[in-house]
Amino acid sequence: MTSYVEVPGAAATPAAPVPRAPVRDRYFDFLRALALFRVVLYHLMGWAWLPLAFPSMGVMFALAGNLMARSLKRPAVQVVRGRLRRLLPPMWLLGAVGITGMLAQGWGPDSDGHPAWWWGHLLFWVVPLSDPPYGAGLPGIHHVLGDNWGANLAEPLWYLRAYLWFVLLSPLFRMLLRRLPWLTILAPVAIAALVDFVDLGLPQRIDSALTDFATFGACWILGMAHQAGVTRKLPNYLIPSLAPLVMALGYWWAVRGGYSITGDTELDSIPLAQTLWSLGAVLLLLHISPSWEQWPAPLRRWDRLITLLNSRAVTVYLWHNLCILVAATVWDDLWSIDALAGAGKFLNSSWPVLAVTWVLIGLCVLCFGWVEDVAAKRRPRLWPA
Repeated sequence: MTSYVEVPGAAATPAAPVPRAPVRDRYFDFLRALALFRVVLYHLMGWAWLPLAFPSMGVMFALAGNLMARSLKRPAVQVVRGRLRRLLPPMWLLGAVGITGMLAQGWGPDSDGHPAWWWGHLLFWVVPLSDPPYGAGLPGIHHVLGDNWGANLAEPLWYLRAYLWFVLLSPLFRMLLRRLPWLTILAPVAIAALVDFVDLGLPQRIDSALTDFATFGACWILGMAHQAGVTRKLPNYLIPSLAPLVMALGYWWAVRGGYSITGDTELDSIPLAQTLWSLGAVLLLLHISPSWEQWPAPLRRWDRLITLLNSRAVTVYLWHNLCILVAATVWDDLWSIDALAGAGKFLNSSWPVLAVTWVLIGLCVLCFGWVEDVAAKRRPRLWPA
């Protein structure tokens, strides 16, 4: 009879590695926070060179596309529903405040053509498939809010409209990226060229949606392609060599269209130029893409601020335009104070207005930001830093 000697642990099956919890990429958090700060700075200062220095909207759409592609590893319907749940409640709160104020100032069914159209268009405040209506030319509130505040309130909503369409189309983008990756990435560039070269004669609502899709669609799809590993299949030298050429072509087209860093023509008004410049910049930023699970030493001091901006990105973007208008209105009223008559240089400066704007944005985060937590099914927090 053969005897067997049992060696402790010899037959034990090696333990399976514990799945690692997802870790936030702080590099992407840094880019998103920088993009938000640049948006506020540009809308206040109006410096034409800022979109060249950092194309915020292209970066924000690329980061959102990257996150969307990662989420689409789950069922598409579930992911799209989750994105809409996170996106829409902050807009509904903005609409509840804004529409109430506009109605109180006399805005109503007769302000937007046929009354039936007005009621129908109000649905775009629920699901922004197109631009929601607003009260144009409404008077301000003395010492608090400037005239035509409804337009300032509604101006950022184009971003939510474009974001919504990109979310709805992302399952299709994902399928096309698997079959024709670079053709899919470049298709919006071709549409941007068509929009620039040809007057399609489309209704304004369709034209604005198509233009935004053409302008930033390549950035969104490129973000998805980066997550899917499409760009990593290229030779390492290709993107750093090609991206500056794409940006140079975009700048040349912008100058050809009347853009200058000291002029009144914005880069946003030249879709093809904005498309090429943003696409080239995003290519470089995603190519660099260091994976920061922890902050580099120089950025550690900004951890709380960057975390806050990322946690309240939708709130900051939706309310910042109105905060700028309130800050500018209050600051301009300081001219009526006799004791400040000799401080003209200080009162003419926009930097104090920027500081007041961020204070007001902070108040909006405290008052309205919790909706983002509710939308994401998290415990509401006033200051998630």
